[in-house]
Amino acid sequence: MSTESMTRLQTATKEKLRRFNSLRGREVQPGEFWDAVVLTAVDESQREAYELQISEKVHRKELPLGIHFKVFSDPPGSKIGNGGSTLYALQQLNEVYGKALGTLRIILIHAGGWSQRLPSASALGKIFTALPLGDPLYQMLELKLAIYVDFPPHMTPGVLVTCADDIELYSVSEDESVTFDKPGFTALAHPSPLSVGTTHGVFVCHAQEKSCDHSEMESTSCLNFLHKPSIQKMQESGAVRKRQGGCFSLTDAEFVYTDSTYYINSDTTKAFLNLLTELGPLECEIDAYGDFLQALGPKATIDYTKNTANVSKEESSLVEVRQKIFHHLKGTPLNVILLNNSKFYHIGTTSEYLFHLTEDVALRRELGLLTSAFSLHTNENSDGCVMYSVLHPSCSVGAGSVVEYSRLEAGVSVGRGSIISSCCVSAGLSVPDGVFLHSVCVNHKHQTRYVTVVFGINDDLKRSVESPAHMKGLKLFGFTLTECLSCWGLNNEALRFSGDPASCSLWNSCLFPVCSDQQSSCLMSVEMLQAVLCGSKFTLPKDTKLMSMKESLQSKNLEEMLKFRRGLYDDITQIRSNN
Repeated sequence: MSTESMTRLQTATKEKLRRFNSLRGREVQPGEFWDAVVLTAVDESQREAYELQISEKVHRKELPLGIHFKVFSDPPGSKIGNGGSTLYALQQLNEVYGKALGTLRIILIHAGGWSQRLPSASALGKIFTALPLGDPLYQMLELKLAIYVDFPPHMTPGVLVTCADDIELYSVSEDESVTFDKPGFTALAHPSPLSVGTTHGVFVCHAQEKSCDHSEMESTSCLNFLHKPSIQKMQESGAVRKRQGGCFSLTDAEFVYTDSTYYINSDTTKAFLNLLTELGPLECEIDAYGDFLQALGPKATIDYTKNTANVSKEESSLVEVRQKIFHHLKGTPLNVILLNNSKFYHIGTTSEYLFHLTEDVALRRELGLLTSAFSLHTNENSDGCVMYSVLHPSCSVGAGSVVEYSRLEAGVSVGRGSIISSCCVSAGLSVPDGVFLHSVCVNHKHQTRYVTVVFGINDDLKRSVESPAHMKGLKLFGFTLTECLSCWGLNNEALRFSGDPASCSLWNSCLFPVCSDQQSSCLMSVEMLQAVLCGSKFTLPKDTKLMSMKESLQSKNLEEMLKFRRGLYDDITQIRSNN
């Protein structure tokens, strides 16, 4: 990426942040911002958590005022994916607004799911993931709204669909604007290496269109959309472009345009309402990108409906549902806005989160990310990223580590490449390298208790085996669960898996002690970890109850978790005001 292109991207992003900051805490004028901001949640518990946090943000004037914030949960039962969430959210919007829905500009952010690849976002939601930016501190919600702050004034009524765990930065010429005013769908497209195309959606546009030449933005129509295609498929379909002279974002000789966010105009939104009626209650996962966008464009065919290679869990009704979607949407236009000077970042995993917040020089420059944001932390020897936390001056945070929503007492040291989230860490405790440490407040036997989960940054929490007899296939910090249990004086029979007995994973392994307070919870989990790493013994107190990450979320105490964050907020603001 050329220096000029980077500068333009940085300048454009800075201006968007400035504009959004000017809207925070004040009543917005009609047409100036979104009429409604909608979040999807996986269930009623997550919906409640989102609504509580939005309410606090509005109260503290961290968001624009005078707009509607709505949270809609998926119906109970089968997982329905972000495509199903889109359909149900539109149905609920129609129930709220009726005919007025066709006059509104709405942003719909998919924020459901348990965030198993970034568990620090599991309890309170990945859309509320902290970022070292802004004052008051930004979370992903504020950043999404800031990045798209230019869209509503250049949009006819409709719905913009996006996800909670990605960031798209872009610049356009001063006399241009990203405009959503065409019928059907209008998608944003980013120049990407072919390798990235294999894990994203890829647009096949008219061959005569310019290929990432000298314009920062081009509008075109799309022939068809490919979902996670092979490089051979991209080449055969005509999706691959040759780089010419002034490509802003890439140095690759060949590239493709990949997906991120899309807009649906109001007439197409009405068609979606009819689609949900036709489908009836959903019993399978629908993808808001692959299953909707592959039905669009003049070259779309029904063939994709039988391709289940990228489906995490194939349900018997999936192909039939896809075919109904295809026939319902066939013939709907797919317009594409090619953002030639743009960057796409995904922060949905622990490794991505750490890299982008601590090592990614480009993103830090483009967004103006800080090393310490909204925190009491004065140790110049710390190399990590500290957000919304109170650290004793004698604490140290290793390079590539993130500390968020935590209190660290005197002499605490955090190793390299670790995540400390929502913890209260006792004086003198040493957290090793590559550790994920996260405390959850839970309701246990009608009492407030705490569970601190501890994993390795690269542990696979989603990997499952079919029964406890196969648990050697599950590894914590590179050690089998049998080896871990031995260090803790437990036998294999002592290990319980919560939930489905036919699916055993680190996510539902009951390994973490339930404690009376946050400090002892964190201390005990770290001592258990150190015993495993050193091959020593650690004896759990008699009758200690052990919980899994999954179980702790099912019994989480939202009010107490938010109360802890309010305490941090009050301490930080009070001391900052006194200084």
